[in-house]
Amino acid sequence: MTSETITHSAEETVAYGRALATELSPPLIVLLRGDLGAGKTTLVKGIAEGFQAARAEDVTSPTFTLIHEYRSPRAVLYHIDLYRIETQREFETLALDDLIAPDSILLIEWGEKFPRLQQERDIEITLNRVGETERRIQRNDR
Repeated sequence: MTSETITHSAEETVAYGRALATELSPPLIVLLRGDLGAGKTTLVKGIAEGFQAARAEDVTSPTFTLIHEYRSPRAVLYHIDLYRIETQREFETLALDDLIAPDSILLIEWGEKFPRLQQERDIEITLNRVGETERRIQRNDR
């Protein structure tokens, strides 16, 4: 299934994430694609709120910590940022396989850098800037 939507502000992107959360059921691997500043973390803010795992303002980019965990009654969300991971060896040291569980959803930014994630992903969401605040969000389910 492929779908596309346009959001016109960060608030609309968060709202899209909240709505998307109602359609997601663990276990899942979700790849989030887009340039720096495209809105990947903004989307995760909405997903976390939709799962009642965190308030939007409490969700931050895991650029330096690499993985943030948010727990809800329905799922454990792992927000993962692979931007700074360059090699397969570095990737393997993250032990992402240990995070995959019946109640987990992995939301992975920059996962397209690693072919294995491309193959194993359940959903790929691409965010592109189409204006100063507008984003085109394309969802592709396997």
